[in-house]
Amino acid sequence: MRITMVGNFGLWQKGTMGVRALPMAKALVERGHSVCIVVPPWDDPAESGLEATIDGVTVANLKLPPRIPLFWHGLLTIAVLWRTLREPSDVVHIFKPKAYAGFAGMLVWSLRKLGLSRVRLVVDTDDWEGTGGWNEIESFPRPIKWFAAWHERTGLRWCDAVTVASKALELLTWSTGVSRNEVHYVPNGVFIKDLAPMACWRALTPNAQAEKDSNHNILLFTRFFEYRLEKIVALLHAILELDAAARLIVVGKGLRGEEERLAALLRNAGLADKAVFVGWVEKEEVSRWFGMADVAIYPMDDNLLNRAKCPMKLVDLMVNGVPVVAERVGQVAEYVEDGVSGVLVEPDDIPRFARAVVSLLADEAGRRRLAERARERILEKFDWRRLISGIESAYGLRAPDPEP
Repeated sequence: MRITMVGNFGLWQKGTMGVRALPMAKALVERGHSVCIVVPPWDDPAESGLEATIDGVTVANLKLPPRIPLFWHGLLTIAVLWRTLREPSDVVHIFKPKAYAGFAGMLVWSLRKLGLSRVRLVVDTDDWEGTGGWNEIESFPRPIKWFAAWHERTGLRWCDAVTVASKALELLTWSTGVSRNEVHYVPNGVFIKDLAPMACWRALTPNAQAEKDSNHNILLFTRFFEYRLEKIVALLHAILELDAAARLIVVGKGLRGEEERLAALLRNAGLADKAVFVGWVEKEEVSRWFGMADVAIYPMDDNLLNRAKCPMKLVDLMVNGVPVVAERVGQVAEYVEDGVSGVLVEPDDIPRFARAVVSLLADEAGRRRLAERARERILEKFDWRRLISGIESAYGLRAPDPEP
């Protein structure tokens, strides 16, 4: 089967195409399908016009048009539409029912309705974009937010099938009027060939090992938007009351300078010397910080945006063997079995969160046990070679295997 996947941005700077579409495509290629990923790399201009093959997957980075005011977005939309239609496809799989990819999906569907195409159209959603979702975070004008919400609802209905990354998105998609048998729950997973050995067991350099041994390192691997920054300050303060040797290592960069605001809040609370800000790091460097961590925290406010998302950073922590304490919100509970492959706490219960972290910091054997089981759970239940049957079902090829 010939499959064209279409995204709204490049592979590497944002999450969806690099951590969801690409490993999904690799697993499909292993099953004998051919896959081309079409992306407009406006967020990574160095990739403009470049085409590559990654583990058998063709990646077509569209050439970016001149940045002509008022016309640029229109030109980029036309480029996405044209390349999508040029690809010989049995299935077009749209990632996010909005913006450039969303328009491509609507065009394919319109051609279907006119009898000019027989391509099967599938739409993937891994976030809720409209009211209660990303619209609450984005600073777009109100008309743009209204259009994004309309585009999402319409895009979910104008297709043959929808793939969703979380149980909450499954419910939200049903609520738009899509029939249950057209919605396919396919959470994020891992492509085993991409995995390194368990990071927390890697040999560290002598200096790094000495630094690790002198501190109880708590890792926050984050994009910052999932929680109020004040929550991190309160949590670190509560942890330090129980364990003065604790130190927070913050790996990641926010969308709008949130890391700088968090650093300022910690300074104001007198906790600046208890936090290290690493910033954004290359994929190859992340394992070093996983190796430095004794425990990772995964905070999430309980809201619609977080309940709908499928947290790939949590998957990364678990499959790399970092013991995790996480707030029980949405898809988190699908990955973490409380007390088995991690520890779950109720949202906003800061004292319980702090006690759980400190308890693990004092229990090396318990941390190792959670790390082993976390990796085993991801590999057993969320391997793309298993998950891919749900995608093939959405493509009309077969009934899905039992849910993970």
